[in-house]
Amino acid sequence: MYVGTLSFDLLLGDVHSLKEKRSLVRPIVAELQRKYAVSAAETGNQDLHRRAEIGLAVVSGDHRHLTDVLDRCERLVAGRPEVELLSVRRRLHSDED
Repeated sequence: MYVGTLSFDLLLGDVHSLKEKRSLVRPIVAELQRKYAVSAAETGNQDLHRRAEIGLAVVSGDHRHLTDVLDRCERLVAGRPEVELLSVRRRLHSDED
C-alpha cells in the first residue's frame, strides 16, 4: 500500500475578501475530488484572503499509479489561471516505512 500527499501553497489574484477566496478555492478542491478521486481540502491560511493552502491525499496499491495521480493533480492546480502556484510539497509513504 502506498499513500501520497500534496500540499499546494497558492497566491490568489485580485481577491479582496474571504468570500471571494472561497469562490476560487472551492471549485479547485471539488475538481480534484471529482476528477481524481482524492481526498482534498483547504488546509491552511484560512484567515488570509490572498493566500491558500490546499492539501490532498491518495491511497493506491501501485506506486506508478500513485505517482501518476499526484502528477495530474499538480498539473491541474498549476494550470489554473486564477491562482499562482508558489510551492508544492509532495510526500510518499509505503506500508514498509
